[in-house]
Amino acid sequence: MTTTHDVVETRWWWVRHAPVPDGGRIYGQRDLDCDCSDAKVFRAVAGVLPRRAVWLTSDLKRAKQTAAAIQAASEGKHTPLEMTAHVEFNEQHLGDWQGRDRLEFRRERGITPMHFWLTQGNEKAPGHGGESYPDLVDRVTPLIGALNDKFAGQQIITVTHGGTIRAAIGLALGGPHDIAHSFTIDNVSVTVLEHLRDPKSAGPGRWRVLTVNHRPWITENH
Repeated sequence: MTTTHDVVETRWWWVRHAPVPDGGRIYGQRDLDCDCSDAKVFRAVAGVLPRRAVWLTSDLKRAKQTAAAIQAASEGKHTPLEMTAHVEFNEQHLGDWQGRDRLEFRRERGITPMHFWLTQGNEKAPGHGGESYPDLVDRVTPLIGALNDKFAGQQIITVTHGGTIRAAIGLALGGPHDIAHSFTIDNVSVTVLEHLRDPKSAGPGRWRVLTVNHRPWITENH
C-alpha cells in the first residue's frame, strides 16, 4: 500500500459475508449458501473497496459467493481478480449446536440480549470439531501475522465471518479474547484495520482501527 516516513502501512479491508437463509438455525461452519440478490448493497461495497488489492476469503461458500458478488457488481473495478481461500479464516465451529433452532437454544441456555456470543469465556462447543471462541482467535491471528509479512505495504480485502472479523479487531485492540464482542458486525459491512511497522525495528508493529461495521449502502442515501 504505502510507506510513509519509513513506516510500512498494510491496510486490511474486512467484509462479512451476505445474509444466510438459515431457517432460524445455528450454522457456524455449516457450508451454506448466502443471499447475494441485493445489487445496491454490493455496488456500494464495491465502490468503497480499493482497486488494487489482494483478495482473500475463508474456505466457506458464503464468503466466496459474497466476494464474487462484490467483484461482479463493481463494473470492472474489481474483476477479474484471483481470490485465495484460507480455512483458518472460517467461522467458529459450533460442533453439535450447528443445525439447532437458534431461539430454542438461546432460551435453554439463558442467553439474553446482554450476551453477545453463543459461547462464553473459554467454553468449547460440544461434539466433533467444536471450538471455543479463544480457539477461533488462536487460529485466525497467526495467519494475519503471516499475511502481514507476505503482503506488507499492500491493501488486503478479506471476505469472512463475524467471528473472524471480531478476532481481527481483538488483535488490533490488544486485549483479552472477548474484547471485540461489543462490536456489531453486520452482513456485508466493511471493517478497516491498519497495521503499521517500522522497517528499521524488529518489533511487531502496531495496529490502528480505522472503521468498524461501515455499511456504505446506507451512508450513500443520506
